[in-house]
Amino acid sequence: MKKASRPLICVTSGTSGSPKKPEQYIKAVEEAGGSAEIIMPGANIVKASLKYDGLIIPGGDDIDPVLYNEKKVFDIRQEDEQRTVFELMLMAEMIKRGKPVLGICYGMQLINVFFKGTLYQDISLRTDRSFVHNMGMHEINIQKNPFLEQGRYSVNSTHHQAIKELGAGLRPFGYAEDGIMEAFFLDNYGFLMGVQWHPERMENKISKKIFEVFVDACKKNL
Repeated sequence: MKKASRPLICVTSGTSGSPKKPEQYIKAVEEAGGSAEIIMPGANIVKASLKYDGLIIPGGDDIDPVLYNEKKVFDIRQEDEQRTVFELMLMAEMIKRGKPVLGICYGMQLINVFFKGTLYQDISLRTDRSFVHNMGMHEINIQKNPFLEQGRYSVNSTHHQAIKELGAGLRPFGYAEDGIMEAFFLDNYGFLMGVQWHPERMENKISKKIFEVFVDACKKNL
């Protein structure tokens, strides 16, 4: 039986400088009442799924389109394959044990691919008109969901890819004004959420709340 009063959460990382500023994720978890450690490819996946109370898949580069059964049609900057494969396997073990999972930006997209969804290799490939999502801020609309308060919020935007076909069991609850999906959760599961922006870089109400509800869900494994 664990004696710690704070849940222990793993934040995945690659071996080539991805994600950027991992200390921001650790700080966000600690401020929400948890403890966090970086975990990298090569770690024992089964042991990690037993040791940690929750999983954060943070930002990163682009996912290989072969993982969602597409040919490369855009000049992407592909994330390290070791990292992606490691995260997919670790996610499978964590979900098998009912552990909370939070995906951020690339992490949201990887969750979608895990559940057999697809991505726009670049938002410019959408048939609907979209604004630029790889810089600045924009408004999102948060709809009814089990975790966050509904409303309109301003969030950062640093991505050029986005959800195209939603994975099985995932339920969208956040959209940008141009229709790009910004948040989803897994139906009939304790806690699994994906958000397209970077809440660890923001001080607003909704971004702090994301880490609070995630850490609260992780406390159930203590």
